[in-house]
Amino acid sequence: MINRLSTGKSSYKCFRYEEGRDKPGDVRNVMLVVASLIASVTFQAGVNPPGGVWQDNSSGHVAGRAIYAYQSEVYYVFLIANTLALSASILVIISLTYRFPFHLEIVIATISMIVTYSSAIFAVTPDESVRFRYVIAAASVPYILQIFIQLFNIVFENNEKPESENSEKVVLNY
Repeated sequence: MINRLSTGKSSYKCFRYEEGRDKPGDVRNVMLVVASLIASVTFQAGVNPPGGVWQDNSSGHVAGRAIYAYQSEVYYVFLIANTLALSASILVIISLTYRFPFHLEIVIATISMIVTYSSAIFAVTPDESVRFRYVIAAASVPYILQIFIQLFNIVFENNEKPESENSEKVVLNY
């Protein structure tokens, strides 16, 4: 055991993705499981915020509001990071299930989940503690990045074609 630790070799090498060894279907399944776990955890954290919610109306707080939200800066960071993670995991799930049976139903379910998450965070967050436009911006970041990546690929795909495909053929007759 001590020799294994002292060799300096990483035990993670056998777990890395290798294109020739790993099947695309298996990789997609693993990514779906990981994305689903991330979506579950972030959804739950948004619906039931850390620290819970106030149970009564006293001492300047309102019942049903997140206790953590009264530390506005740290709650704000939590809410944006949590929303970003949820949004990215939903994008992965939708992308990996594209053209699968019941894809429309998956999209409807994820949209419903986003609406439920949004209504829950709006319900437990005091109006004065968070600017929700930043939360909405955080939710849109993965989708905007994906659009830019697709546009980048389209633009540079045309530039990488051989010269004969991009230019018109000119035939000279003598």
